[in-house]
Amino acid sequence: MNLSPPVILTIAGSDSGGGAGIQADIKAISATGGYACSVITALTAQNTCGVEAVSAVEPDFVRAQLDAVLYDMPVRAVKIGMLANQAIIHEVAAVLARSPHLPVILDPVMVATSGDPLLDEQAMTALIEELIPRATVFTPNLPEAARLTGRPVPTSIEQMHELVPALRHLGCPYVMLKGGHLHHAPESVDVWISQDTCQTLSARRVETVNTHGTGCSLSAAMASYYAQGMTPIEAGRAAKQYLTEALAHSQQLTVGRGAGPVHHFYAYPDNLCLSPAEHAVAELP
Repeated sequence: MNLSPPVILTIAGSDSGGGAGIQADIKAISATGGYACSVITALTAQNTCGVEAVSAVEPDFVRAQLDAVLYDMPVRAVKIGMLANQAIIHEVAAVLARSPHLPVILDPVMVATSGDPLLDEQAMTALIEELIPRATVFTPNLPEAARLTGRPVPTSIEQMHELVPALRHLGCPYVMLKGGHLHHAPESVDVWISQDTCQTLSARRVETVNTHGTGCSLSAAMASYYAQGMTPIEAGRAAKQYLTEALAHSQQLTVGRGAGPVHHFYAYPDNLCLSPAEHAVAELP
């Protein structure tokens, strides 16, 4: 059987713990029917307990990876995550300018879970000027949206809606403002913003500590669904549903001592996780 799944390129940092970044993107894209290829922008030494060190990849090597993938692979959509610095943003923007019709899902990895900024002011300016207007869908969380707009971090759905005009002004056709940080809300509510409409996307809130890589997984799944023919908002809804289920099944995984990953492959039979020897026993009549 010859399989030709849509090729999705993820441009992001590597998570040595496997729960976020490139590793989460590859899992989410694979689980939702795409074929993942990657460009690594930074190396991180991290696990479920936290990040120990970060080393940005040289910008010219980021470009070399981009050129290699795009020369050979029929990329149908691009997901962008951690970009590390201004020079890398310049390289990514310059390469994407050669393919103006290639869909881009941009997850701005700007603020760490601790609240510490991950992009300096120069890099943030480059992100605003060079990549956000180029993206098809932009998926900031509440701290990121607040930093981009110069407003306080929203603490309610009403305050999320107050950011809509400023987010539209950034120039991306579609914005998915993620409300996962509103921990007191009974549902997980995101606000989907286009240039002339605004809709609320709701899902049940899953109470779990296994939230590592949620933003990465959401945007990667969205890129995968979009490449398979969904409209932007259909891809957003499908990705949100996928992430909700991955969170709901995350307790099935016992990985690390801290904030664990979501269960990207929750929809697959449990015996896919068996060892070759266990598969052999399971398949006996």
